[in-house]
Amino acid sequence: MNETRGFSGTHMLIMLLAGAAAGAAVALLTAPRTGRETREALHMWGRQVRDKAATLPQLVRQASERATNAGKEAYHAGKEAFRESLDS
Repeated sequence: MNETRGFSGTHMLIMLLAGAAAGAAVALLTAPRTGRETREALHMWGRQVRDKAATLPQLVRQASERATNAGKEAYHAGKEAFRESLDS
């Protein structure tokens, strides 16, 4: 049985996001700011995250379409090469 070891791209992305969130939380809690400044920074950060998250589905869709098209092209090229090998 063939087992793959390591992390998939999804796992790496989740770990990256979790690490970034943990780092941001520590930075906010230990920064020498007033409560108002910290709330404003959190509000701005939340707005930036929301804006970036809004574009994520479109980026994933585009990447998926590119991968699908590449897979179809590879399939057809392989199919054609196989047919040519049968003919010769």
